[in-house]
Amino acid sequence: METVLILGSLIGLLLLRVPVAFAMGALGTVLLWLKGLPLIGIPQRLFGTMDSFELLAVPLFLLMSNVLLKGGVGRDLFASVQAWVGHWPGGLGVATIMSCTLFSAISGSSVATAATIGTVAIPEMKQRGYDEPFILGQLAAGGTLGILIPPSIPLIIYGVITETSIPTLFLAGIGPGLLMASVFIVYAMIYSRMGAAAPIAKASWSERATATVYALPTVVLALVIIGSIYAGIATPSESAGVGFVIAIVMTFLMGRMNWAKLKGAVEDSLKTTAMIFIIVAGAKVFSYAITLYLIPQAISSYLISNISDPTMFILAVGVVLLIIGFFLESLSMMLIMVPVLFPALQAMNIDPIWFGIFFVVLIEAALITPPVGLNLFVIQAVGKARLESVVQGAWPFALMMLGMAALLWFWQDLALHIPYKLF
Repeated sequence: METVLILGSLIGLLLLRVPVAFAMGALGTVLLWLKGLPLIGIPQRLFGTMDSFELLAVPLFLLMSNVLLKGGVGRDLFASVQAWVGHWPGGLGVATIMSCTLFSAISGSSVATAATIGTVAIPEMKQRGYDEPFILGQLAAGGTLGILIPPSIPLIIYGVITETSIPTLFLAGIGPGLLMASVFIVYAMIYSRMGAAAPIAKASWSERATATVYALPTVVLALVIIGSIYAGIATPSESAGVGFVIAIVMTFLMGRMNWAKLKGAVEDSLKTTAMIFIIVAGAKVFSYAITLYLIPQAISSYLISNISDPTMFILAVGVVLLIIGFFLESLSMMLIMVPVLFPALQAMNIDPIWFGIFFVVLIEAALITPPVGLNLFVIQAVGKARLESVVQGAWPFALMMLGMAALLWFWQDLALHIPYKLF
């Protein structure tokens, strides 16, 4: 009964539109007070949450991606990919997804990926006669690749919560991320066959060479970040710091950056970082409180006693996460659900690395489903369009993501083959 009351109180606060961070933090504080525990432990735990070397990667990746966004790097990346594949069926759609994939390997953020590529791709695709819902839905979905293809901010936070290896999580995200991008590309090509998009003339070799030269620094930056992590040269936080410095130097040398733009990039990163860390801090207090009330253990025992088969357990978890995803944004969903579910995962010997990728795929679907799908609002703002148009174009991609989650459920090696058998 106590568990139901506590979870019901949290849901009630969220339904009253209390910000997630304050809902979790305030409820956790009240629960600790009811237990008679000294509240001095709360600021200590808040400080302990921020004092994390692993979480240092979050603001650094955000700084780097915002510098690249302000420096117009997405334009070079899109132009280069378009020069090579633009003449294919649905070439601009293919170029959009490939550009999102490449930028995801730098930013780790779905919002940054969608905004960066969207500002360049939307006008170009509209000019070529692509349907507006398809353009907007594809970009909203393509942006979600930023949280699956490493480096990924949600995977960093999942690794911190569960104390699992962040580089191993990054490796596990490669296979599903590239397969997801490939599925999006195939859909774009099929869709263009049925639409009225104007074809693009094949670029000459000199045009391809010029476009590639402009995009080469961005590709090198991605290789430096990913390569340094996988080679064991640097941690994710260290590689993010190096990437941030390279991004600043690169954009200044290219004449794309000035002090006003740099100030704007830092301010945007500061706002997003503060939002993420406040939510993490509130979740930490709530997680500490529910642990003292033995709620994760109670839920874990209930699930294990009623669902003994790990496959059915994952299916039930997937259904619950899909429902929650309609009402919670992705980070909040992870911070609330992972501490509750993790004891049951351990009891059923479910691989936490695999579950992290499965969880993130479902988060991807939540990012493009109303009413709180963040990428929907980002693309709506970038494209100056109606939300209904974005939702109309995004739902086929949401179905593809659910198909990917189902594939991961049946074929776990899709995520585990690279980290466990190749490294």
